[in-house]
Amino acid sequence: MTMLYLLVAIVLLISLGGGAYQALRGPTPGDRILVMQLLGTGAVAVLILVGEATNDPALIDVALVLALLAAIAIIAFVQHTWKADDHD
Repeated sequence: MTMLYLLVAIVLLISLGGGAYQALRGPTPGDRILVMQLLGTGAVAVLILVGEATNDPALIDVALVLALLAAIAIIAFVQHTWKADDHD
């Protein structure tokens, strides 16, 4: 089962490469932040998979902290870019 976890983690890392390219190419800041959220979610998944494959609970803790930071980052981005009169 550990080989399956590591194989899925490698596939996720390869797909995250495409996301990183899109983050650099994205035409608007909104597009870029969405891609960064995708990269954060993928990184959480990779850390959890590697943590399970290596039986290292510290990696799972790091993944949970990264997930919390990603949520805080998107909230900060929205508060910074959203103006009160934009949604009328």
